[in-house]
Amino acid sequence: MTGFLTLLYKELLRFWKVGFQTVLAPIVSTLLYLLIFFHVLETRVEVYQGVSYTTFLIPGLVMMAVMQNAFANASSSMIQSKISGNIVFVLLSPLTYREIFMAYILASVVRGLLVGIGVYLVTWLFFDIPLFWPVWIIMYAVMGSALLGALGVIAGIWADKFDQLAAFQNFLIMPLTFLSGVFYSIHSLPPAWQYLSHLNPFFYMIDGFRYGFFGVSDISPYVSLVIVTVCFLAVSYLAIQILRTGYKLRH
Repeated sequence: MTGFLTLLYKELLRFWKVGFQTVLAPIVSTLLYLLIFFHVLETRVEVYQGVSYTTFLIPGLVMMAVMQNAFANASSSMIQSKISGNIVFVLLSPLTYREIFMAYILASVVRGLLVGIGVYLVTWLFFDIPLFWPVWIIMYAVMGSALLGALGVIAGIWADKFDQLAAFQNFLIMPLTFLSGVFYSIHSLPPAWQYLSHLNPFFYMIDGFRYGFFGVSDISPYVSLVIVTVCFLAVSYLAIQILRTGYKLRH
């Protein structure tokens, strides 16, 4: 396991060395979302009975930060290694493709959780946020960051330059995140949009994660967990197969 642990340590050190950019900056950006929506909608919207809009919003923002930073960590690391050429040293090492994949995923999970914990701790100082089922919170945070980390690996391998990676994030990750119920409950949408929301796997991550705080959700948390797990296994299988074939890595 020495090679796996070394690669994992390298990936952790890569984002930790620039923590102001990779951890602190996303926390500040997420808090700006909270500040704006708190100022505009706090007294105008109530989603759950007895739960203020800001309290409802905070878990969604925490999960959004977790997912976006998990994706950013894996995708940026992969494309930087490709462009600089040092990916060849990883491919030549006596590591299996599963070990390479797991090292990237675990580093992404760590970064996503660090940002999410940072956002939660800052908001906890100012708002009374309930914790109904902490176990559900942890499960969805880990599964969500792992799924986005796997997507980041695929995006980083597929992209040949940074603007292609930015397009992947801006036209896929960001829309799916913003339309997943971070800022609203899908029950406030027309029936057609509710149906489309159920086709978005990010919705189940946000909804299940929010259930851990309030004990209330739009979909059963067990159903959401099954869907998120299936999506993670499918994306992980695809990422490992891409690593195995050497697509855009060996040539």
